[in-house]
Amino acid sequence: MRDNRAAYWRRWKAGRLGGDGPPLVAPPPRPPRPDRHFTVHLGFTAADLVTAREVAVGYAEALSVLRPELAIGASALSPADAWQRAERLFCGALGPDSERCVDVAGHAGFHHAPGPGGLGWGDGDRG
Repeated sequence: MRDNRAAYWRRWKAGRLGGDGPPLVAPPPRPPRPDRHFTVHLGFTAADLVTAREVAVGYAEALSVLRPELAIGASALSPADAWQRAERLFCGALGPDSERCVDVAGHAGFHHAPGPGGLGWGDGDRG
């Protein structure tokens, strides 16, 4: 632009110098929406809560291998008719580098970061 005065700028923004065409400067587009979190609920039958927890942990671990973007630490188990009683399947303790422990909830020993050879931290084995 050779002329930056306000009158020239207003004409240019309104349209092609004559004002009859579309504006050359469009308003900025809406910012993209951030990704949202969703939950999938898988139903299955089990004899008791201990067996159900083992099956649910197996499903969550298997799905995390197939789909790495799966938030395995957010996995929970609940009775089919009482979703408000959901319990966490994995520890989720926060590590020194802000990673989350992916061991089963209530595990003994060190916490472990995801992936093979993931960082271990904590009090160690408690006998």
